[in-house]
Amino acid sequence: MTEYYIPTAGAQAELVEKRSRFIGQVRPVETEEEARAFLESVKKKYHDARHNCWCYLLKDGAVRYSDDGEPQGTAGQPMLGVFQKEGVTNLCCVVTRYFGGVLLGAGGLVRAYTQAAKLALDAAGVSAVRRWVEMAVDCPYSFFERVKTEGAAQGGVLGEITYAAQVTARLLLPEERAADFAARMVELSAGACRAVELGEVFQPVPIK
Repeated sequence: MTEYYIPTAGAQAELVEKRSRFIGQVRPVETEEEARAFLESVKKKYHDARHNCWCYLLKDGAVRYSDDGEPQGTAGQPMLGVFQKEGVTNLCCVVTRYFGGVLLGAGGLVRAYTQAAKLALDAAGVSAVRRWVEMAVDCPYSFFERVKTEGAAQGGVLGEITYAAQVTARLLLPEERAADFAARMVELSAGACRAVELGEVFQPVPIK
């Protein structure tokens, strides 16, 4: 089974540390060309900033980073560490710094660049790219909360919901958990509700 994690969308976040302004941006990318193009666009937009520190990492193994004039090891590598710790790939991150006149020291810089990168990732969200089984459950309104709870417990993601005489909920389940989810629906409803498999998809699905 192949599974990996990517940013759900491009996003930006800011923080101010001792009057220095840090602007963190994350963008999903699939190639080094895309990463470089995004990096250049940010440098052009914030051409008057003191630093545009960056990193990118790709599923095929390409990993690059730059401190862009900050003391060595205080920006690009700590930013990269955020995404490696979170297990996220196929992204480019740029943190722009407008100097506020107060030196932060090496420790302060590491903390600020790390935080800016993490805030940008949090704003972007994370999606799991993997094979999912799409399932539909028709159930009484009184059972709907059980469907949601069990779906989440099995690592599933709730999708389209239709409200009529009964509730019809669509969910995406990890392929290895779909059978367990279907069995739990029968068990919890004493056979009154069943999960019907609609097909399989390989796609990114937001998980946080």
